[in-house]
Amino acid sequence: MHLELETKRLLLRPLELSDADAMFTMDANPNVHKYLWQKPAQNIEESIKVIEYVHRQYKENNIGRYATILKETGEFIGWTGIKFVNDLVENGNTNFYDYGYRLSESFWNKGYATEATKFWLDYGFNQMNIEKMNAYTHAENGASNHILEKCGMKFMEKYVAEDGINWKWWQMINNKK
Repeated sequence: MHLELETKRLLLRPLELSDADAMFTMDANPNVHKYLWQKPAQNIEESIKVIEYVHRQYKENNIGRYATILKETGEFIGWTGIKFVNDLVENGNTNFYDYGYRLSESFWNKGYATEATKFWLDYGFNQMNIEKMNAYTHAENGASNHILEKCGMKFMEKYVAEDGINWKWWQMINNKK
């Protein structure tokens, strides 16, 4: 996949193995994992495996999470994007499009997650013609829940995952279909 996209402040491109160091730094931070099963990365091999997994998604599903780069500095700030979930069941669902993001803590509260979310929802509906986009967030992650709501996703229900954690299920329907 060689598709490069951009917003006003962000470059969005497929993840590359060269992103592994920055991704590991992000995923090793316990604050980043507060609402993500609280399992920070322990070594760079974990980040490499994630990138390899995403590369398989690009090949199999023609979409996956993208490296998100700050235009002004060229810094990797995290990943954002659409994923086709067909290898697990979440809230009783499989074979669905999921929007998600993860940013390094130093880039929180600057509007980047909102900017990327608006872009990817528009891209999914208008370029990919997705009928419905889903997302799920930790029930207590106020910032991410706020961003999804602000960007037009509708809260559908709370559910308890297999690990006993409360999550929120979000959805947005493509009104142009």
